[in-house]
Amino acid sequence: MLYGIIPRNVVSFNAETDIPALDDKVILITGGNVGLGKQTILQLSKHNPKRIYLAARTQSKAEAAIEELQTLVPSAPITYIHCDLTSVSSVQECAREFTLKEKRLDLLFLNAGIMATPAGTTVEGYEIQFGTNHVGHALLTKLLLPTLVKTAAEPGSDVRVISLSSIGHLYAPWSGISFPDLKTDMSDSSTWCRYAQSKLANILFAEGLQKRYGEKGIKAVAVHPGVVDTELYRSTFSGYLGLGRLLDRGKRWVYTGVEKGALNQLWAAVGKNVEGGEYYTPIGVSGQGSKWSVDEGLADALWEWTEKELVGYDF
Repeated sequence: MLYGIIPRNVVSFNAETDIPALDDKVILITGGNVGLGKQTILQLSKHNPKRIYLAARTQSKAEAAIEELQTLVPSAPITYIHCDLTSVSSVQECAREFTLKEKRLDLLFLNAGIMATPAGTTVEGYEIQFGTNHVGHALLTKLLLPTLVKTAAEPGSDVRVISLSSIGHLYAPWSGISFPDLKTDMSDSSTWCRYAQSKLANILFAEGLQKRYGEKGIKAVAVHPGVVDTELYRSTFSGYLGLGRLLDRGKRWVYTGVEKGALNQLWAAVGKNVEGGEYYTPIGVSGQGSKWSVDEGLADALWEWTEKELVGYDF
């Protein structure tokens, strides 16, 4: 859904006034050094969380982002934690470091991602976009699940896992997810098809997580932020023979800013009427996914595939 095309059931949400006090809350956000993740941290920092962990690959960029954020919110309790989602060992170390420092985790934002990259694979051989956007996040979630479940069992807790998906999931392969090809570079498929597949996986993973851990107090959802003017979008389109220049000239009508783009995941993190297992377009609108996004059989197949792939990857 694009901003400007407003469905009747859109939720009104103001980050300044509708985010409650986050006293004693511990939060982890992947990709928090730029774009939507950075804006999400900015807004959450204003509401007195105990600690926000900014998980990112490049330390210098993360530290620069933290410095900027703490200029805007001097009391912001932000800590950098290294996490390269293309590497199992890096994700393991991220989870290990976090659990050594914290005994609770209230909000987990699976925010980081790559889009429309050249064909390639992760360190462990997964198609690069699927490996980064889904497998890396799935492993991080798996390793943090004991902490999430423990936190959810405490009185008054409201534990949520928010996956950043995209309306781009509509362009996934005809089968939804091409399981036989996930451990190749899938160079025979277009980069956008590979991206869409990974974004569909984000939705299905949230559904699978809710199905298996909802009764333990974890609420998992997936969100589309809108078409947002971020570094990810600009760098993606810059090489398309003038398309990037055209979009830059027309971004006033095409893109929304990160301030609005972050609202859907902020609402999903703290909103009162958020339903676990749903996929939401801005803001708080359900029922906009593809047929594959609500296919329980495909969601179960992805969960089973992922569990098998992640066997043995512990601390």
